[in-house]
Amino acid sequence: MNTLVTDRPSSSLAAPPAGLHAVGVDRIAQSLNNLLADLFALYLKTKNFHWHVSGAHFRDYHLLLDEQATQILASTDPMAERVRKLGRPTLRSIGQVASLQRVTDSETDALSAREMLAELIEDNSAVTARLRDAHALCDEHGDVATASLIENWVDEAEHRVWFLTEASRY
Repeated sequence: MNTLVTDRPSSSLAAPPAGLHAVGVDRIAQSLNNLLADLFALYLKTKNFHWHVSGAHFRDYHLLLDEQATQILASTDPMAERVRKLGRPTLRSIGQVASLQRVTDSETDALSAREMLAELIEDNSAVTARLRDAHALCDEHGDVATASLIENWVDEAEHRVWFLTEASRY
């Protein structure tokens, strides 16, 4: 797995918030940066499907995917800001997103609406699992503030999976 590289020496990083140790903060920040890359990739994939979905349920899917993309994008700023509050650098480029993302891109023209929904169910479920792993990491290192934020992102991701799953039952 790639790691976020900074040109700043580690000694110039801000001190971790009170009560948190540098090693734990480094691990949590890396986890959040990986998740941030996943969210940007998921956002673009969701918008891609929003733009290209067709078929009998076009309007419903088009609106659902737009709503979900908006929610995903809205979570990126608080996530990046949490990394900065931890005193660590966050993503700076599309290149970093590409090197860290685990959500696969979709560039095919030949997906049906059902296949698009299935991909998004899988991707959102994987993001949910990674958010849970990040929460466990926060618990391990006593970072209750980040854990609290993650709980909301887990709920949002579960909500997306639920809607996608129900929408795919046609």
